Amino acid sequence: MTRERTATVHSAETSAPRPRRFTASGPLTGRIRVPGDKSISHRSIMLGALAVGRTRVTGLLEGEDVMATAAAMRAMGASIERLPDGAKGVEWVIDGVGVGGLMQPRTALDMGNSGTSTRLLMGLLASHPLTATFIGDASLSKRPMGRVIEPLSQMGADFTAAPGGRLPLTLRGISPAVPISYRLPIASAQVKSAVLLAGLNTAGTTTVIEPVPTRDHSERMLKGFGADLTVEVASDGTRTIHLTGDAELRPQTIEVPGDPSSAAFFVVAALLVPGSDLVIENVGLNPTRAALFGVLRDMGGHIEELGRRDVGGEPVADLRVRHSALTGIEVDPAVVPSMVDEFPVLFVAAALASGRTVTTGLEELRVKESDRIAVMRAALEQAGASVTETEDGLIIDGTGGEPLRGSNNAPVATHLDHRIAMSMAVAGLASRGGVEVDDTRPIATSFPAFEALLAEASGQ
Repeated sequence: MTRERTATVHSAETSAPRPRRFTASGPLTGRIRVPGDKSISHRSIMLGALAVGRTRVTGLLEGEDVMATAAAMRAMGASIERLPDGAKGVEWVIDGVGVGGLMQPRTALDMGNSGTSTRLLMGLLASHPLTATFIGDASLSKRPMGRVIEPLSQMGADFTAAPGGRLPLTLRGISPAVPISYRLPIASAQVKSAVLLAGLNTAGTTTVIEPVPTRDHSERMLKGFGADLTVEVASDGTRTIHLTGDAELRPQTIEVPGDPSSAAFFVVAALLVPGSDLVIENVGLNPTRAALFGVLRDMGGHIEELGRRDVGGEPVADLRVRHSALTGIEVDPAVVPSMVDEFPVLFVAAALASGRTVTTGLEELRVKESDRIAVMRAALEQAGASVTETEDGLIIDGTGGEPLRGSNNAPVATHLDHRIAMSMAVAGLASRGGVEVDDTRPIATSFPAFEALLAEASGQ
């Protein structure tokens, strides 16, 4: 067995920018498979590292964000190895240390660009008697961590952070921690997950009250690993999650489904490029993640589910997507938590639809890897779209299917944000003059094979 090297999570800061112009292509056809779901990949490593015994994972996303999680768990005692020639291809093998068995890391935990790694690991470590310092790249260091610090402090953990609750941040965990009942002030799967993960090594019952449902991968996977977790759903949709601590997790065999957030770029590209007829295999369709596909169908997009099935407790299907004439709509803000990462590429679809698309309730997009509302407004305007920025969203008047003008001679600024880069790459496919992206390096944080797969699907 050979140990996978730690990914270079600061590649987008330590090497020269890689600009690229994305231009109109032939139709997207054939069958492709996108990388494994990032959310499930993070959690499979974390929970595998806390189980007693050996967890096996296939389909793991090998992007820089997930590798940052793997490096952190190794630094605290878990054995995580990559086997390239398993029966189902690449297999990751995780030998866990048990809940409560994490060791003091010798150096700072480098999270690179991964907000998910940072917030979930803060929760995981909050109820362990150790001290850990979290560092990250320039983009991650601008992102606020206060929403996680607040409930974890109530459980007894102590934090020293940079101004504004940002990285670098030092956490001093506590054991035993205090179980709490915490009502989420905003819809955030990361905050919910951080509190639940802290509850694993906390005697008693930790409760999270979720007025607006968010992605539920943590609940599904915690139950799969044997945690004592229950979910109550009230008539108004409020979810109350109870987790009993001092858990003993059992190792699992996990097949990670394709990431719907990664599939989103190819779905939108196939809808926009004339003549496209593309099948995207093995896409995860967890209802707390897949709202984008319903919104695109509401706009007139032809997206067909083939062979819907259940894999490891997650609904999965192959998606057949054909070029479609889209119509602008008013997007219900209730779907935001179920597609928060997909709005940048939805904005691209809206830019080529007929009529007006209105989005609201997107305040969370302003504190992602970049201010995705402002950055996408500027990028789309540069490419020739008609866009109005509001406090909590964008209003986009589409071209009615006519290609965008393109970005002319100036590259669009992506602000080291992988989803901005990929969204504007899709915009380039649906433009007359192409769209130049100022830097494609950040794409490796979540989708290292994006450019190669795009070339394969479009015959470039």
